[in-house]
Amino acid sequence: MTGARWREGWRELRRYPSALLGLTIIAALVALSLYTVIAIPYGEALAKWRGSEAWQRHPVNAAPLWLDRLTGGEAPRTLVVESDMAPVEERAFTGGRRLRIPLAFDFDAGDFPSELNLFLRAPGHEQPPFARLSWQTPDGRELALGGYRIGARERISLSQDRALERRLGGLVPHIGLLAEPGTVEDPDAEPRVLPGRYTLLMDVLVFDEAATFDAELVLYGRVHGIAGTDHQRRDLSLALMWGTPVALAFGLLAAVGTTITTLVIAAVGVWYRGWVDAIIQRLTEVNMILPILPILVMVGTLYSTSIWLMLGVVVVLGIFSAGIKMYRAMLLPIREAPYIEAAQAYGASNPRIVLHYLIPRILPVLIPTFVTLIPTFVFLEASLAVLGLGDPRLPTWGKVLNDAQSQSALYNGYYYWVVSPAVLLMLTGLGFAMLGFALDRVFNPRLRSL
Repeated sequence: MTGARWREGWRELRRYPSALLGLTIIAALVALSLYTVIAIPYGEALAKWRGSEAWQRHPVNAAPLWLDRLTGGEAPRTLVVESDMAPVEERAFTGGRRLRIPLAFDFDAGDFPSELNLFLRAPGHEQPPFARLSWQTPDGRELALGGYRIGARERISLSQDRALERRLGGLVPHIGLLAEPGTVEDPDAEPRVLPGRYTLLMDVLVFDEAATFDAELVLYGRVHGIAGTDHQRRDLSLALMWGTPVALAFGLLAAVGTTITTLVIAAVGVWYRGWVDAIIQRLTEVNMILPILPILVMVGTLYSTSIWLMLGVVVVLGIFSAGIKMYRAMLLPIREAPYIEAAQAYGASNPRIVLHYLIPRILPVLIPTFVTLIPTFVFLEASLAVLGLGDPRLPTWGKVLNDAQSQSALYNGYYYWVVSPAVLLMLTGLGFAMLGFALDRVFNPRLRSL
């Protein structure tokens, strides 16, 4: 297409609001992809998704923050109290030191935290330090939590302390420790949050003068970030963001690979005719009856689920697709055109006629088909991941849906876990479909009156 025809096509395209909306959606997805690749490099994303200590400070199955605010809730967010900010009292005794560390915080949320953990770090100690814990409430009560021998890295799950749970009247500690006294004593009453300033007081005996001791008290919230978390505490926004470039790259590469190769093969068969065209048509007819999805399932089950292998199989199976017959029907009249005879007369070679005279004539008509083909492969990749045949290393939309299915997310009420990737998939399909239908009307004038 010449520059004038491109400008004319763009002016015609702007007449369709659906095309502008589709372009806006696609531009937003592309911008998100570029931002994701720059902000979260590929290696870092894979390392985080496979498991990282950073997720230990995230709550399990937490809803998105905006969802709670949208419904008018007051669910707590994760609160981390570090010993580095606490006023530590230190006293020496024969053979060591005594540290008194008050981890104080204000809690005024409308609901209880989902979990309560204490992380302790005591590296370089020849003799493990000993810590005795007590809990102080805003109304002046103090509850002993017991003593612990501390290793180099220790995680004390106060929420799973069964002895403490029995002392709190059967309430789990992350509720009983922050509840009003009357609701703890009455088993029939609904626990209510006691707002105010709480303190986890730590009396630590350290037997090594040079070694350090650090503590973090984590009160896990019930909401987290813009996308929530999954059963492994992973932030779902990582998978939703990285799923965008993966989906677009898979769809674009598959669409380009299948469309170009199919078009070239169809043009070669039309020009050379004879046994070349006959072989191409027979291969196409055989390939048309082969189901793509079961073949991909078989490859993923018996060989590998690598996304790049799946992409290669999709391209190979898409070469001799039904599109060859459509392109052949469009190219046959062009082969007999007078300008083709003129090109032969001045000595144009067969490859030049195929690449410069046959294929360019039908490219404008194929552009809408190519655009609408991209979301087809995006949904194919997501379908494989939902079936458990996606690349296990990559965080993708389909992998999020597969995890949600395996954890019965809808049954347990974690709707955000399913809705977020589903909305992104629908937006991708909607954006390309709206643009493709508008392009079809631009390049095929007979459809404009419909």
